[in-house]
Amino acid sequence: MNDELRIGLAAVSRASSLCEAVRRAYRDADAITKDDRSPVTVADFGAQALIIHALRQAFPVDPVVAEEEAGLLQADAALRERVWGFVRESDPAIDPQAMLDALAGGDATGGAHGRFWTIDPIDGTKGFIRGDQYAVALALIEEGQVQLGVLGCPYLGGSLSGAADSPRGQVFYALRGGGAWCRSIGGGEAVRVHVSSRTNPADAVFCESVESGHTAQGRAGAICAALGSAAAPARLDSQCKYAVTARGEADVYMRLPTRADYEEKIWDHAAGMLIVEEAGGRVSDIHGRPLDFAQGRTLCGNKGVLATNGLLHEAVLGAIKACA
Repeated sequence: MNDELRIGLAAVSRASSLCEAVRRAYRDADAITKDDRSPVTVADFGAQALIIHALRQAFPVDPVVAEEEAGLLQADAALRERVWGFVRESDPAIDPQAMLDALAGGDATGGAHGRFWTIDPIDGTKGFIRGDQYAVALALIEEGQVQLGVLGCPYLGGSLSGAADSPRGQVFYALRGGGAWCRSIGGGEAVRVHVSSRTNPADAVFCESVESGHTAQGRAGAICAALGSAAAPARLDSQCKYAVTARGEADVYMRLPTRADYEEKIWDHAAGMLIVEEAGGRVSDIHGRPLDFAQGRTLCGNKGVLATNGLLHEAVLGAIKACA
């Protein structure tokens, strides 16, 4: 295990534990709202601070592209104190100023040259607030290519069925060329994960976002019908959809644009994409183009996302085109 993966796994696992501590302590009323009207919680800030602080200690010159900004905490002393309370419990060495400095360190622009990290401290914030699926996502990008991906999935068990012998709290990870792996967030032995081997589109298990604002669910239904699939899709928040595709529980994850000008954020897809690809699957946009992480903070050269077990990819692309 190289240093980047070791540091990344430890940081994501610690951030995932902080998120669960926050979720146990607070409920919907404690969510706040950003300018873009998406909910933000104490956990978003705390998780991002922990991860960036860990990266700065190990790789001090590496830029970081992250979702959250420090401005809100700098302006709100009460909120800052609440966040720091959880950060301090996770890492007593971090004082309030170090926390703010870490949060402010996520403002890099990314791009095609050099290396940088990208973080989504809570991907699927609405799922987090509902007490459902969410993910803590971290990826390392070098020269525009994702080289490492880590997904902490604190509410995801060993199976979507939620069997009693399947404790919640999984972390998925991949190094380019090294396969995809999963273990408990608390540690333990890792197991290699693989995509499914289904080849008949009519038998495919689809997954999509819970929120209709994140994907065009009506169009997705038409695509499933065109492929002969009558089963209702599994709906879950966050990059957990990549995780269940990587381990073969789902075969197809479609994220269809809800408006023509929408640009996907790199932190929403970098880690999950690599994990699916290293598990044997394929990820592209809805036109079949590889996801391009060399354009900055967004996937501005792509439209939508399609992740599959690889065997079904061309069939789904064809159905997407036919239902355009």
